[in-house]
Amino acid sequence: MRAPLAPGVRLLRALPRDSRYRGLTLVLTFLCYSSYHLSRKPISIVKSQLHPNCSALGPNPHNDSNSSTWCSWAPFDGDNYKELFGALDNAFLVAYAIGMFISGIFGERLPLRYYLSGGMVLSGLFTLLFGLGYFWDIHALWYFIVMQVCNGLVQTTGWPSVVTCVGNWFGKGKRGLIMGVWNSHTSVGNILGSLIAGVWVSSAWGLSFIVPGIIIAVVGIICFFFLVEYPEDVGCSPPLHHTASDEDPGGVTCSEKDPEGITCSEGPLSISGQSSKDHLNSPKEPAEEPEAISFLGALQIPGVVEFSLCLLFAKLVSYTFLYWLPLYIVNVAHFGAKEAGDLSTLFDVGGILGGIFAGLISDYAGGRATTCCVMLVVAAPMLFLYNYIGQNGIGTSIAMLVVCGALVNGPYALITTAVSADLGTHESLKGNAKALSTVTAIIDGTGSIGAALGPLLAGLISPTGWNNVFYMLIAADVLACLLLTRVVVKEVRGWCGPMARQRGYVQPARCQPAPRRGRSWLPLRREVCDPLLALLHRRGLHQAVCPVAASCGHKETTCPP
Repeated sequence: MRAPLAPGVRLLRALPRDSRYRGLTLVLTFLCYSSYHLSRKPISIVKSQLHPNCSALGPNPHNDSNSSTWCSWAPFDGDNYKELFGALDNAFLVAYAIGMFISGIFGERLPLRYYLSGGMVLSGLFTLLFGLGYFWDIHALWYFIVMQVCNGLVQTTGWPSVVTCVGNWFGKGKRGLIMGVWNSHTSVGNILGSLIAGVWVSSAWGLSFIVPGIIIAVVGIICFFFLVEYPEDVGCSPPLHHTASDEDPGGVTCSEKDPEGITCSEGPLSISGQSSKDHLNSPKEPAEEPEAISFLGALQIPGVVEFSLCLLFAKLVSYTFLYWLPLYIVNVAHFGAKEAGDLSTLFDVGGILGGIFAGLISDYAGGRATTCCVMLVVAAPMLFLYNYIGQNGIGTSIAMLVVCGALVNGPYALITTAVSADLGTHESLKGNAKALSTVTAIIDGTGSIGAALGPLLAGLISPTGWNNVFYMLIAADVLACLLLTRVVVKEVRGWCGPMARQRGYVQPARCQPAPRRGRSWLPLRREVCDPLLALLHRRGLHQAVCPVAASCGHKETTCPP
């Protein structure tokens, strides 16, 4: 007797082809970047074990005169151990920041699948080599610095690649919510990295690096075999990054059921409105590959500079927590290394919630900058309260860590995902999606400068007292908010203007669709023409190119005069 088809398989068969591949892309890129952060987190957990409180462990079994540091790992056994920890963090983060500006340029010109999977395997190698320093009994500072620099450089392959892949598959519709949920990979990776590193931190801290290194390398190999970069590679519909469905020039009506894909059904400009026979029989000519945008050209896209500078200070705060929160909990709340690492994961739990809420609110309200600014304003007093009352009890500590994590990581998540994808497919690019990786690299690279500065400043300031570290973080939050002022004012003016906005999808609404006159079409606006023509060329729908070109006033060599 044969069993019926498995429920999961039946569900997959019931889903549209595009949805299956979109789901595969989301899951794969989620796992990829989770593993990136999983391999970054162990250093923050192991710090407290490299320089523990040796006096609490009893007398020195080796009868060394220096009884207060007998159990520390050289060269981190001196009084300058915090500065050395800051040097380790900066070796990674400075290399990451410098490499990020170059990485986006390579990402636009190399196959993303090779670029991403190769970077993950190399990152796993350098993470593993750092951990082997424990088993090889290495005490030279330069060895750990070199491993951090190499790892920082190869980890720049991750973010531009995964954001570009997701941007290639998803349009602007509910991008904030989708990417807010998807961006929880950052916090999930941090949580898993903390838990995995905590298992061996007290017994053999080298395994806290070796196991994450193996994990990221294995996920990179999986990515090589299964990642699909573009919808066109598997015969799926590419997304519309900028639509004019409400203006409806020329009677093009796009389905609201699939805002991420393309399902148009009316008029000679119809895409899927052709008969299936015509669509299958229409010749598919390879579209010309658009040129990748230059670095200066990406900087000229409206909003790139403002969001990049805002992310610099937002990431400064986030990465200071990432690298120093466990040590802060050990010093202030007097927990053990493992307990402090477990408790620090609550900050990342809040980051998951903050990223989802930021994406949802920005989709609904239509204001990415305003959403970021409000969360940054509220985050400043919450950081102040956490420093003063966060350690009064375990319940208070848990609540404050979750709230601070949501408010600090929410804007950071929104800027690095939905905002980067929006700007990388900006209408000023005239349908050229080759800017997505470069724009993502510029924004995240600028933010990585702040990520490098934060832990460095924390290492320099913490000897004067943890209060001063929190004052620095509050000042960075306020500066991040101020840098978005111009974009926030522009968004608020858009809300107060005469043009209404739909709820859910941020598009201008019109009272009446553009009238049709037989098979003639009213002139189309420029911001509609270029993306639509690029889309028709890319899909090989040459029958629709000429009417659109005529309405736009463009001259096509293949069209009659």
